[in-house]
Amino acid sequence: MRIVCALCVEANFPPLFAEYERLDVDCVLLSVMADDAPRARVAQAYGTLYSYWLGYALPAQFSTTVPSGIVAPGGRWLAQCPTDGQPALAIADIDLDSTDPDIDVALRHARPWRRRAQNGLYENRLVDGDPRSDIHTAF
Repeated sequence: MRIVCALCVEANFPPLFAEYERLDVDCVLLSVMADDAPRARVAQAYGTLYSYWLGYALPAQFSTTVPSGIVAPGGRWLAQCPTDGQPALAIADIDLDSTDPDIDVALRHARPWRRRAQNGLYENRLVDGDPRSDIHTAF
């Protein structure tokens, strides 16, 4: 299992999270020092877009806005800490062979398909020489 760590401000750099997927990372641990609900949604989106588990950690005093937790490759929160401002742990099994539909589809279908699509799956279907496709500044 490949696990990487990312720090707070790095959540603002999508290419970094795309590179983690390219490197076949299974789980990203993102530590944040910000009372910022949108940042948690961005973290959840990275887990969803790139089909890896994502651990989102922040200080307990910020849990009333958004608690720490673990996102499954399919995008749902597997575990989250309470929203009471008290220290807590979010615990979830990270099972590469999970049959959970959310995880299974993300790991065995979405991730491989995305890789094929990015490696030229559609190149032979691109239209060339048609003004309706070639001109990008008009309808």
